[in-house]
Amino acid sequence: MRPAAAVCLMAVLAVGCLTGCGSGETTAITTQPLCRTGTGAEAGAGNGVILMAQSVPTASRIPCIRTALPLGWGFHHLSARSGISRFWLDSDRDGVQAVEIRLEASCDTSGATEIPSDREGMQRLERVRQVSPTYSGERYYRFPGGCLTFVFRLGGDTPGEALALASQAVGAVRRADLGAQVQRDSQGRLSLDPAAGGNA
Repeated sequence: MRPAAAVCLMAVLAVGCLTGCGSGETTAITTQPLCRTGTGAEAGAGNGVILMAQSVPTASRIPCIRTALPLGWGFHHLSARSGISRFWLDSDRDGVQAVEIRLEASCDTSGATEIPSDREGMQRLERVRQVSPTYSGERYYRFPGGCLTFVFRLGGDTPGEALALASQAVGAVRRADLGAQVQRDSQGRLSLDPAAGGNA
């Protein structure tokens, strides 16, 4: 078994607590939730992505970092519990935890404006709460079974550019593809969604 696959399977076992324990329990990690394409040993989704998928079992898409973060940006940490997962990105120009990426089964988009989506299969809405001195608000992507929210608080000189860069670095992997990876890496012994797959 590939080292990367072993890490993912350990995550699947660990996050059983998200659905089996009390809803108040939280798991936090500092490893980036990557989703690399290709066929090499590092291809596929990382343990943080599996953790998020387990925390929101209805979500058909799971957020991940798909490219190297832009210059000046860094990963802060990921926090997950039953019903919600979040991770934060830091910026040397816009501040610590300048952008929060949040996954939930649903989200309150009241007051937000729908705009043309830049992500296939997702409805995009935006709400700007403040323009100056800090550019803040939310960008929502709704899809079957879930909602991906970018909560931004940007204090730099070019907040629009900063939000675009952060958004481009964050992708979304299909739950079906993630489930297939877990099955493949465990040689059929584990399932991303045990109740549906029948495996423990």
